[in-house]
Amino acid sequence: MGSMERYDEHARARWVDEPPKPSGPAGRTPFERDRARVVHSAALRRLAAKTQVVGPQTDDFVRNRLTHTLEVAQVARDLARTIGCDADIVETAALAHDLGHPPFGHNGERALAELSASCGGFEGNAQTLRILTRLEAKTFDPQGRSVGLNLTRATLDAATKYPWTHDDARDPHGSHADGTPRAGRKFGVYADDLAVFTWLREGADGSRRCIEAQVMDLADDVAYSVHDLEDGIVAGTIDLGRLEAPGERKAVFDTVRDWYLPGAPDDELGTALTELRGLRSWPTGRYDGSRAALAALKNLTSDLIGVFCTSVQEATRAEYGDGPLVRYAADLVVPRRTELAIAVLKGVAAHYVMRADNRVGLLERQRDVVSELVAQLRHRGPAELQPVFRADFAGATSDAERLRVVVDQVASLTDASAVAWHTRLEGG
Repeated sequence: MGSMERYDEHARARWVDEPPKPSGPAGRTPFERDRARVVHSAALRRLAAKTQVVGPQTDDFVRNRLTHTLEVAQVARDLARTIGCDADIVETAALAHDLGHPPFGHNGERALAELSASCGGFEGNAQTLRILTRLEAKTFDPQGRSVGLNLTRATLDAATKYPWTHDDARDPHGSHADGTPRAGRKFGVYADDLAVFTWLREGADGSRRCIEAQVMDLADDVAYSVHDLEDGIVAGTIDLGRLEAPGERKAVFDTVRDWYLPGAPDDELGTALTELRGLRSWPTGRYDGSRAALAALKNLTSDLIGVFCTSVQEATRAEYGDGPLVRYAADLVVPRRTELAIAVLKGVAAHYVMRADNRVGLLERQRDVVSELVAQLRHRGPAELQPVFRADFAGATSDAERLRVVVDQVASLTDASAVAWHTRLEGG
C-alpha cells in the first residue's frame, strides 16, 4: 500500500494550496517533495557549523549538528519502514528536528530562553516550527506573507516533538545531551505561530504525538546515545574499561538518574549495563586508534542501533499487528530494557564528557556571546540585521515583536558567525 492510500487528503494538505503535481513513476509524492524542500533549505546547511556536543571546529572527527541529523534521518527511515509508516515523512521530520537550534546548541538555547521571556521565550523545537512555516522562504500566502516551506500537515505534525504551548509544558528536569541543565520548559509553538500549529494539529488527540513523530524522537535518542559514546571513546575521554569498578558504575548510574531516568534503581541499570557488555562487539580492550579498533567501534555502534530498533519494532508489532501504522492509529512501544540501555549509554557519555570540568568556562563564555549579541542588536537597531530580518523588524508593531525578530536573527547564526558578529559589534 503506497503513501497516497495510507495517508488521506487531510494528511496531504498544505497550509497554502499549491497546484497539483504529477505523482507515481514519473513524479513524486507530496511527502517526497517535502523531503526535497528540507534537504535544499539554508537552515539545514547551517547545521554543519552548529554545535552538537562539542564545537564543530574542535576536531575533524567529532559530529556537528548536521552529521547528527543525517544519522538520525537514516535510523528514522529504516525504523519507519519496519513500522509501516511513510519513510519520507519520518525522514523529513528527522532532517528538520534540529533546524531550530541556535549557535552553541542547547547552551545557546538556554541563553536565548532567558533573554526572550518578554516575547514568549525561546525553545529549539518551537523555533523549528517557525523556520518550517515562516522563516525559510519558499511559499507565500495570498496576502504576501511567507509560509515557509509549506510542508504537508502529516510532515509538519511528524516534526512536532512537543505538540503543546509553553503554558501547557511540564517543568524542566535533568540536562540536555550537551550537558547544559534544562532551565526552560520544552514546548513546540510560540503564541504568534498558533494559527498554523492549530491547523497542523487538526484531528490530533490532545497532546498525543503521531507515530511518525514518535519514530523520529526515538531515532534521535538512539543516534546520540550511540554516537556520543563513539565520539567520546575516539577522543579518549571515555574508557569503557573503567566501568569494571563498582564506584565508576555507581557514578554513571547517579548521572542517569540525575539527567534522564529519575528513580531508576541500580539493579535495573546494572542489568542493562550487563546486557550491553554481553554484546559480542562490546570492546574488551582500550581503544588505540588503529583501523582494527575503528572497525570494531563501528561494529559496536551498528549492533547497538540494530538491537534498539529491533526491540522497538518487535514490541510495537506485537501490540498492533502487521499492518501499516500511520498517524494516530498506534503508539510506538519502547520496552523498558531498551529505555534503560539507551539511558545507560547516555549516562556514560554525560558523566565522562559533558560533566568534564573544562567545559564549564566554555559554556559560560558561549552564553555571554549570545546575550551580548542580543543586547547589541537591540541597541543598534535594524540596520545591523540581515535584510530578511530587517523587513520583519520594520513590520513589527510592538517591543515584543521586535525582540522576537532579533532573537530569530541570532538563532539563525552558526557558531562561527555568532562569534564573528560578536567581535564586530562589541568592537565597533
